[in-house]
Amino acid sequence: MINDLMIFIKSLLFVFVAFNVLSYNNLYDDLINREMASKDVSWKLNKYNETIKTIRGKILAINDFHGQLTKGKMVGGRPVGGAAVLTSYLKEAEKEFRNSTFYIEVGDLIGGSPPESALLQDEPTIMFFNMLGNNWCSYRFKYNQFCNVIGIPGNHEFDEGISELLRIIDGGNHKNGPFLEDPYKGIKFALISSNIVYENKKSFLKPYIIKILGDIQIGFIGATLKETPTMVTPSYIEGLHFLDEAESINKYINELKNYGIKSIVVIIHQGGNQNDKGELSGPISDIIKSLDNEVDIVLSAHSHTYINSIVKNNKGKELLVTQAFSSGTAYSDIDFVIDKDSGDIVEKKGKIVTTYADEGPGLKPDKEVEVLVKEAADKVNPIINREITVIKNDITRTQNEAGESALGDLIADAQRWQMKADFAFMNPGGIREDLKAGKVTYGNLYSVQPFGNHLVKMKLSGKQIKVLLNQQWREDDYPRMLQISGLSYIWDSNKNINERIVDIFDSNNVPVGDNEVYSVVVNSFLADGGDGFTVLKEGINREVGPTDLDALINYLQELPVPVHYSIEGRIKKI
Repeated sequence: MINDLMIFIKSLLFVFVAFNVLSYNNLYDDLINREMASKDVSWKLNKYNETIKTIRGKILAINDFHGQLTKGKMVGGRPVGGAAVLTSYLKEAEKEFRNSTFYIEVGDLIGGSPPESALLQDEPTIMFFNMLGNNWCSYRFKYNQFCNVIGIPGNHEFDEGISELLRIIDGGNHKNGPFLEDPYKGIKFALISSNIVYENKKSFLKPYIIKILGDIQIGFIGATLKETPTMVTPSYIEGLHFLDEAESINKYINELKNYGIKSIVVIIHQGGNQNDKGELSGPISDIIKSLDNEVDIVLSAHSHTYINSIVKNNKGKELLVTQAFSSGTAYSDIDFVIDKDSGDIVEKKGKIVTTYADEGPGLKPDKEVEVLVKEAADKVNPIINREITVIKNDITRTQNEAGESALGDLIADAQRWQMKADFAFMNPGGIREDLKAGKVTYGNLYSVQPFGNHLVKMKLSGKQIKVLLNQQWREDDYPRMLQISGLSYIWDSNKNINERIVDIFDSNNVPVGDNEVYSVVVNSFLADGGDGFTVLKEGINREVGPTDLDALINYLQELPVPVHYSIEGRIKKI
């Protein structure tokens, strides 16, 4: 009797292990395994009476979280977000959809993060998102069909290069670790993207994943904005190509359709804007128009905006499109209904929920997540609480009509001073937070410049500097206004792109000559042609200096206290 029982138990274990191995190795490209899984074990998630013709499900999505584990964000004068508060909202929203909810992060989960995450290589943020996973999510079997969590890489996942992203995915201690985990274990969910390929055209990540809801299969296809190479240090992603998003998505939609899958959700790190009429503009709008009719829901990101709209593609198919601001201050809550006979999504509706910390679920932050956040904060507090200086007024990233900001002036001045250069140029996307009046700590400054870029001094001609300034504008894109030091210039919005710079003057108000040679300092991201400023790759006599953050700290400590900065009028628009 005992022997028979042991044999039975071993048989069950064998079936369990075999199923998980299949789900890891074959679910991506083996239709037979998918069909077997849906028939044999879908009852573990949901039991439905055969007379019921529909299945209800929910998607809870966050985008552009940027490692915002801690509290401190405000909306309308009220506290919002923090990982523990966000989790309490998500779990409350899931209650009516137990075992039929998918948690999705739409890129930039990490990167550009506050020090509580960034100083620990963003591992605490990954650990937090792992905690949302069900028992089917695991480090070894990330692609399990029944894991309820899915993610995609945004541009910031590549901030430290391919090898660091792969370490974040697969685990292993960073060279400066261990941090909170020893060893760090990696992610427990699938990270997918259809449009990132190696030079040999092989996919960098799996392009899609298939999940099972009841006895229906749902396809989730990922995509990362194709402009990523202009937004990260180009050498960090050498060997990767970022293809057209719509073409890549449609390619794999056809593959899913061949498997008989008709419920398809697109997860894309690309953004845009929505007006009062619900109309979309920007890159995401053009992508949606080109998508196949089988797409039902599009989760967007990158622009940190509010989007919750039904939009038609070029063939008249209505798609639900959402995006929920950034930093965990809100999330997308989507309900959908699948017709069991057709296998298609027949109803979908979304809402964007603000994660207020002073009402509802926000009054009871998740205890387990709070423990993780406290552990991360305690680890870095001795570093981030060190006082650097005191400032008299708020110094912000807000640009005037010409494109200049007070904080941009300060950072550019710090870099020019540190490297003793004629001119300095700073990309606005590298300035992540404002400085508030009062005591300024290392943590405050780290939040302003979290990327750890080194300064690079080089030689450029006056003609190349004019090209550089004209590269702030692109066709069908928003301008990226460089913050400057040591010079001033006038630009004309009525002129054609590449011809908008009218006059450039040095600090003595002397015109910058085309054939004169000047010393210029930029960060390493820009020096490598980042943000599309390709002329900087032509700079000669390069000299590498300290990090941009160290330069800012050193400069602030040289200024009289309290520090005061305001827009000086270095950039003028006519």
